[in-house]
Amino acid sequence: MSEERDEITRIINLYIDGAGKGDADKLNEAFHESSRWFGTMGGTDYDMDKKGFVDLMVSEPGDTGNLVAHIADIQIDGTAAVATVKEEGFWGAYSFTDYFTLSILDGRWQITNKTFSNTGVSGEAAH
Repeated sequence: MSEERDEITRIINLYIDGAGKGDADKLNEAFHESSRWFGTMGGTDYDMDKKGFVDLMVSEPGDTGNLVAHIADIQIDGTAAVATVKEEGFWGAYSFTDYFTLSILDGRWQITNKTFSNTGVSGEAAH
């Protein structure tokens, strides 16, 4: 099971680094081709496909100098997993809790869904 946890950690860290730095290669490796991204921020509902999410992160990377993100939890059951990530300082001032579902597809772990909760805004919001 530790090999599975290590691989899921690697995949989630691809998301953290890719979203923070606007790295399309890392995001494309982490997310399944048909993955979706959902949540609500500032009264706006988001429902994006992989391309829309990757394009957003490339054009507006999350790390503007003070992003702190960490994996809070990973649960694995066979070929399915759920990971929770806490982010503070995304786009300078936003905090999020992200819930990722992962599955082994095409022989490897991939993120199939990201659902987020905007848990706070500090100071002058940059986005």
